[in-house]
Amino acid sequence: MTIDVSAAGAFMATHARVLDRRRFDLLTSETGDPAPVLAALDGYRNADGGYGWGLEPDLRAPESQPGAALHAFEVFEDIAPATSPQAGALCDWLEAVTLPDGGLPFVLPLSTTAGTAPWWAGADPTVSSLQITSVTAAAAHRVAIHDPAVAGHPWLERATRYCLDTISSLDETPHAYVLAFVVRFLDAVHDTHPQQAAELLQRMRRHIPEDGRMHVEGGTEEETLHPLDFAPLPDRPARALFAPDVISADLDRLASLQQEDGGWIVDYAQISPAGVLDWRGHTTVRALDILHRNGRL
Repeated sequence: MTIDVSAAGAFMATHARVLDRRRFDLLTSETGDPAPVLAALDGYRNADGGYGWGLEPDLRAPESQPGAALHAFEVFEDIAPATSPQAGALCDWLEAVTLPDGGLPFVLPLSTTAGTAPWWAGADPTVSSLQITSVTAAAAHRVAIHDPAVAGHPWLERATRYCLDTISSLDETPHAYVLAFVVRFLDAVHDTHPQQAAELLQRMRRHIPEDGRMHVEGGTEEETLHPLDFAPLPDRPARALFAPDVISADLDRLASLQQEDGGWIVDYAQISPAGVLDWRGHTTVRALDILHRNGRL
């Protein structure tokens, strides 16, 4: 299936926020410059070194949040092999808000809940969340491959230990997003903690259907996770959880989701008009990145 990159570019120009337009340009340009991407990211940065201001599209409050840190790390991964001192500063901020057990709270106190999803607005800031810690740490580990400041930061080892210990204690099948983020975390730490990551990946296998499709409990009727939500990267350990034909079919599915306007859509709850467009821009860049990494673009 052919991807219309020009149509995707038109969609981004029409609907996406500047950050994702810059990320799209970096992805599709042969001479992409990381500086404009980092400049766009700085618009969401706070003086404390964290990020807010709707960088997580369904969390519109200005305060720095763990959920926004995830998206910042995505950008720091985009610019590889270039690095930014802001990545190390973000780890400093994460260290400051980490709870005593080594985990991150799902959300920190909000000054406003306007335009914010209820799962963010109603979360307890005093309890560690495996969901947000694992997905943030996974993104940080991918940045750490090329950024020594992140690789050697004490926050990353604390978060990694919390995740490994918490995953080891899982007995029942976790929520779909928790499971997907745990698998992506274990995939990311396989290079630094190979034995434990490999053992835990095998334990997670029994919770994942063979076709990789998991309905999201509490989500919309259509909201479903797919194999590429668990294992988006080729030649990585998480891919062994799925048969090659399952991954191939899911790449076909992802490619087929390009809309007539050139962009991709999401199947989860729509919280605000701005958030919907922000997610579509983010999702379009992510879809193109996955297809590119898997030789489909």
